[in-house]
Amino acid sequence: MPNTKPQPTAREVFARNLRRARRLKDLTQEGLALDAGVPRAYLSRVERATINISIDNADALARALGVPLHDLVDPGKFVGLD
Repeated sequence: MPNTKPQPTAREVFARNLRRARRLKDLTQEGLALDAGVPRAYLSRVERATINISIDNADALARALGVPLHDLVDPGKFVGLD
């Protein structure tokens, strides 16, 4: 039987990669939020994929993490790093 598992949405991929990249940098949500200039509660919702994120905020988070923005939307990045 073929694998029928639905592919994650771009929002879900971004959320997963953001969380994994943050953990790889050993940053708390509070620390990353402060570095990126966004509220911690907002970052939490982004990491849970419960809200859409603007391109400006996505860029701010990527810069604060020191990773290219495209890495945060690449389904193949940060795989298996939970």
